[in-house]
Order: sequence, then structure tokens, then C-alpha cells
Amino acid sequence: MKTKGKNSGQLHPNNIHKNGYNFKELCEAYPNLKEFVFVNQYGTETIDFANPKGVRAINTALLFKYYNISFWDFPDDNLCPPIPGRVDYIHYLADLLKSSGIHEQVNVLDIGTGANCIYPLLGNAAYGWSFVGTDIDKKSLDRAGAIVKKNKLGAVIKLTQQKDATHIFEGVLTNEDKFAATMCNPPFFKSQQEAMQANARKLEGLGNADTVEPRNFSGKQQELWYKGGEKAFIHTYLYESSKFKTQCFWYSTLVSKKENAESMLSSLKKLGATEIKTIPMHQGNKVTRVIAWTFLTAEEQKEWNN
Repeated sequence: MKTKGKNSGQLHPNNIHKNGYNFKELCEAYPNLKEFVFVNQYGTETIDFANPKGVRAINTALLFKYYNISFWDFPDDNLCPPIPGRVDYIHYLADLLKSSGIHEQVNVLDIGTGANCIYPLLGNAAYGWSFVGTDIDKKSLDRAGAIVKKNKLGAVIKLTQQKDATHIFEGVLTNEDKFAATMCNPPFFKSQQEAMQANARKLEGLGNADTVEPRNFSGKQQELWYKGGEKAFIHTYLYESSKFKTQCFWYSTLVSKKENAESMLSSLKKLGATEIKTIPMHQGNKVTRVIAWTFLTAEEQKEWNN
């Protein structure tokens, strides 16, 4: 009997999930997953990826098995992130930092860390990075704080509230801060209605349970939608990053829509970015990209690690 899910062949080469899942090992690591596992018509063990509880169970199992996480709990109405896709961003960012000569004592600012605290957990487990996670929602930060505390990661993951929802870096970054990178998974939708319509389409498309990216489509407002949608959020992100040009080597964000990525390039040039990178990411049928930029001159980049 097969024990692995469908092979995407498209995840980052360093992504340990690129060949699917060993459900036997995952169930041993997290026994609560067992009730959701079944054998499909192709003789492959899998789960129903339209079942939010099953999706949460498999993502929890992945964290327990591969990332040394022993506690991961948050409300059902918060977003449950797909681990393979989230760690892909981490791996691509690691490649970028390595190409810039940044290897040790990496400190990352995670914008919108959420109740699940997923990027700090994965970045620390995979590369030993330290994180500061920000969010506008105090309850989400409290949940994230509990995860950090119970996994004994308080020395390497710090959390801080962005108290003004109209800002991203202002009120969080100071002139004394120094981060190797920022990362962000911005809200994609303009409204709750748009998010719900997309949710319905995705659930309808889950006819094949052998998806490579276990997810559900719940989430609170700040996780899923923003006035003006992804484009408005990202351009606020760009503008505010230009106010802190030397506090961070690489600013980065996920961008789902190609046209939004294209509009970023001209804006970044006007804001004085010295280098811009577009990193494509392919996860199953989903195509997205990481856009990264820096305002540092060539000389400032050379001096960064000194």
C-alpha cells in the first residue's frame, strides 16, 4: 500500500515535503491524524482536503514530525496555513540571503504573524533564524505567544503589536533596528464577500484528494481581506519600507497576482530601490511569487555583516 500523497515536483528542492507525505510516520508523530486517513481508489493513503479538521490535523502532524514543534493550537476561525507552501517561502528567502553573504545570526521581521505564528516556527526550525512577529490583532498575538512559550522558543521569537492598522512598519521599526529580511503573506482579497467566493471555488475544486498542499480556507479579516485588496496593502508596504532604507537588507512579500507584481516594480524604482528580485513559486496548480527588494547601495551591502 502506498503511504505517500501526490508528488508535486514543483516545491523548492530543499522542501522535505516535495515528494508527498508518509502517513504512517505522520500518524505516529500525531495520532489524532489517524481518524482522517483513508485509502483512495488509487491505493494511496490520503485525507479529505475539504475537511477543515483533517487539514488542521495533517498540518499539525507535519510540524510535530519535521519541525520539532510539540504544541500548535489556535481558534478554528483563524487561518490554518499549509506547511509545504509556507516553508517554501522560507527556503527561497534563505537562498536570497545566502546569495547576499548572510549566513549567521539572521534576524527576520514577520509582518502579520497571526495566531499560528507559522513563519517564525518554520524559519527557526529550518535555519535557526530569530524572529520578531507583528500583528494588529492582540488576541492573535496572545495565541501566538502561547505557542512560542510552550515550545520554549521565547529567546528566539519575539512578538509585538502593530497598534495602528493603517501602518505596517511605522510604530514597529526604529532607526536602531537591523533585520536581514522581512517577510509577509498579505491579505489577498478586497472584502469578506470576495474571500468567501474564492473559498467556495477552492472547495469545489478539491475533487482530487491527493493535493500536495493541505489547507483550509477559514481566516479572520486581517488574515484574508484588506480595503483595496492585495495591491493596496502591498503599496503601503512598499512606501513604508522606503522610510527605513537601512534597517533591513531585503524586504520581501508574497504576491499572488501577476499584475500587482508588475505594478510593484515601477513603484519600487521610484522609491529608490537599488535591487529588485522576482522569485517564482509553483505549488501544485497554484502559481505565486516572492518579490524582494533592497535600498542598500553596493557598498552598504558589503558592510552589512561587518
